[in-house]
Amino acid sequence: MDLSSWFRRSLIRNSEKTKNPDPSEQTLLPRSEEEKQLGVTEELIDHVKSFTLDTFKNFPLPDDEGADNSPTTSSNTQKDLSEWQEKHATLVLSKMKELSHLRYKLCPGYLKEHQFWRIYFLLVKKQVAEYELRAIQLARLKEMAVENEKSTNSIAYEVEMSEAKQGASLALPTP
Repeated sequence: MDLSSWFRRSLIRNSEKTKNPDPSEQTLLPRSEEEKQLGVTEELIDHVKSFTLDTFKNFPLPDDEGADNSPTTSSNTQKDLSEWQEKHATLVLSKMKELSHLRYKLCPGYLKEHQFWRIYFLLVKKQVAEYELRAIQLARLKEMAVENEKSTNSIAYEVEMSEAKQGASLALPTP
């Protein structure tokens, strides 16, 4: 699966969710809260509206030397964007038709999909860095909470097992 296919499907899914929201999905945030968490602010929108075809065409993109170090998915395809960046990109594309139009004109004729998004995130780095950092910190906190929960559960299990063994040895009659 390539990145452009993923974005198309994500946009279709998001537009369907906004048209027909599933009441059982309580994890969806209100639109403004989601926009805040993903860094889609008025400042960002104004900045992105200033982008032109030349902004992307003339951007001095460094060589893809670090491309081999990029994370890969289970299907062994290169994963160019983090989970937060994917959500941000999907939201920005659905909210800003100007960016969607630029992407349509540039990809794949002039730029590859991963180059487009690499340039985009370099251009908006000042506006979104704090939001991405906050998302990374929240993800780490969640991981730590899950690990803590797992270790607490395993300790409780070990205590139960040792108590059961002691109770069994006390209950056994001696010959």
